Amino acid sequence: MKEKISLGIIIIVFLGVAYYAISPLLRDVEVHDEVPERVDSQSAQFVPSGFENLSEEKQKELLDIIADVNVVPAPPALDDMPPIINESAVEIKESFKIMATVGHPAEGSVRVIETADGPVIRYEDFSTINGPNLHVYLATSLDASDHIDLGPIRGTSGDINYTVPEGVDLREYKYVMYWCVPFSILFNYAELEI
Repeated sequence: MKEKISLGIIIIVFLGVAYYAISPLLRDVEVHDEVPERVDSQSAQFVPSGFENLSEEKQKELLDIIADVNVVPAPPALDDMPPIINESAVEIKESFKIMATVGHPAEGSVRVIETADGPVIRYEDFSTINGPNLHVYLATSLDASDHIDLGPIRGTSGDINYTVPEGVDLREYKYVMYWCVPFSILFNYAELEI
């Protein structure tokens, strides 16, 4: 009798774990986020040093000239003319291929887009399988021992944006990845060559 009860408990536990691990594979979540408006370094306004010391009238004249010409004047020295955009901003125009892992097919690419609100990680033409409690990580290595958690995944296919928290320097993190939290399994990743 005890053997039957033990066997029954083992079967119930096994079925529960199997359902937890397998059922997400059957759910495909398609997301189509708009491309975020980016800060274009070509159109970022440069302000010469000492600009704030000019009279309001002179400041207005200079800004009107810049607006009329619609050209950003070339700075004599970059140190003398800091851009309005954040100095630590990372602007990446190319995309990075998403790499699959064994048993976890994935395709698409990742871009980093600098917006007025900070960097956005954008998955494009993305497709992967779902899994239990998947999160998006920025990590220094593929074992995710040092990572920033961007939160639960928002989808398994489409074009998906993830906002990078304020103060995170993307140059410190080499990978963006889909990570299975309960089983510590890497589902897919892209190497950010910053």
